[in-house]
Amino acid sequence: MDSANPDDFLRHVEKDVLIPKIMREKARVLCSDKVEVFTKCCQENGILMPVKCRSENAALKECLIAHYKDPALFEECKQEYLKEREEFRKTGIPLKKRQQQKEANSI
Repeated sequence: MDSANPDDFLRHVEKDVLIPKIMREKARVLCSDKVEVFTKCCQENGILMPVKCRSENAALKECLIAHYKDPALFEECKQEYLKEREEFRKTGIPLKKRQQQKEANSI
């Protein structure tokens, strides 16, 4: 953590909950091919899914965990979070609301 800028300080909830949430969303996108394969297997096998889709599930878990443990991804998500937090502190408008306003203005 860089002590030069107090705005870069992260609370525990930000470091342990909010940033990992962003990481999970990005990991799902990065592992989308494995998510699709696993989803298709589940849909095709119904009740037998736990037995028939073990290898697909293992591949998906391996991909997701690799991204969860990636320090570069954590840093990327941390910077993204800090940027969003800074924008919120400037405007007082939450990210979802800013996105809705941007969409409404582009129509």
